[in-house]
Amino acid sequence: MSNTATDALDAPAYELTALDRCDSCGAQAYIRVELGSGELLFCAHHGKKYQDKLEGVARSWHDESSKLLEDTRS
Repeated sequence: MSNTATDALDAPAYELTALDRCDSCGAQAYIRVELGSGELLFCAHHGKKYQDKLEGVARSWHDESSKLLEDTRS
């Protein structure tokens, strides 16, 4: 059973859109990393590439790369 109040608190303030671009290559961003000094946006490839290095310093890690699988299931 789902706790709606808790789910609302865990939900991101916004969803990434096609206008959000990867800071490394310019592809559509699916991962948003919040750091103390700002944020970084990554495509799925670059997000996975830098995940190990950034996990220790990231305030939050928002990953919407599962959207890539939704397109192939349709």
